[in-house]
Parts: sequence; C-alpha cells; structure tokens
Amino acid sequence: MNKFAIVCEGKTDRDFFLEIIKHLQKDPTQCSFYICGGKSNVLNSQHAKYKELKEDLETIANVLFVVDADCEKSDAKNNGFDNTQKALNELIKSLKLTNVETKTYIMCDPHTKTGTLESLILSTIEVPRRECIENFLACSNFASKDNHKAVINEIYRIAYPNAPYDFSHPHFDELKSKLNDLS
Repeated sequence: MNKFAIVCEGKTDRDFFLEIIKHLQKDPTQCSFYICGGKSNVLNSQHAKYKELKEDLETIANVLFVVDADCEKSDAKNNGFDNTQKALNELIKSLKLTNVETKTYIMCDPHTKTGTLESLILSTIEVPRRECIENFLACSNFASKDNHKAVINEIYRIAYPNAPYDFSHPHFDELKSKLNDLS
C-alpha cells in the first residue's frame, strides 16, 4: 500500500480525518499529516511544511490538500469556495510536485459553499438540532472565531458521544471518495 499525505490547517482537521480514515477502514499509519497552522500557511508555497513534504515524496503517492472555504467577505482573494479553489490550484502548480497525484477538498457547508469543517459537520445534523446549536451560538455572542469553532466541536461531541460523525450522510460522499482514491 502506498502512503498518502494530507495537508491541512490544524489539529482539529487532523483528528477529523483520522476518524473518517478509520471509518473507511484504511490504515491511518499510511497517512502522513502536514499541519500548517492556518489557511494562509497552507496556501503559502514557502511554508516549512512543504519542504518536509517534498523530502517525504519518495514514500508518498498521493497528496490531499484540505482547507476551509471560509467567507469571501473576510478575504476576497483567498476566501469563499471559488477563490479558495483557485488559490489551491495555484499553490499546487507552484509546488511542482512530481510523481505524485494531488487532490483538493474544500470544507464548507455544501449548500452555501462557505464556512469551515464545523460548517460541514453541522450540515449533517438534523435541521431541528442544527438550529438549536446555531441559536445557542447566536445568543452566546462568542466573539472569537476560534471559540465559536471550539464550542461547535464540544457541543457535537457531547450531543453525539457514541457516533461522533454521521459518515453515511451524503455531505461526506465527495470527501470519502477522495480519501478512497488516495491509496
């Protein structure tokens, strides 16, 4: 089995991907993670993680680049689904990765094409429960984006302790397909 790599923003992303890799009955030890510490770092071809990735390419056959779509209003150049896809394509071209297959995945709410991993996860919850979580977040006035994401993750873990993610939901199909193609 060929090793594969996932380039992502943070540790929460890695933890999520480990869960879905296990769900797909893939060997998580065959996956190398390159955690860049934020979207701007993932999109920076000079980031130190890319030097590590290039050094490891002898054992890696496929690379999946994953970032959040975020909201175009906050950064008209790199945010929003289309801008993010364009930035990823430019990144991959500038990295000049040879003898490796590359894929991209943009995490967001599939209906709005905006948001983050947490938006994707929330989109897989039944509407009444999702609205309950969204209403809680709205009335709590969490100012920090990181706090907002952490609260969503914690609420989800508490509410669904036995089945952390519903990977049978169709919103995960594209991601599962890309992960299955990696090895």
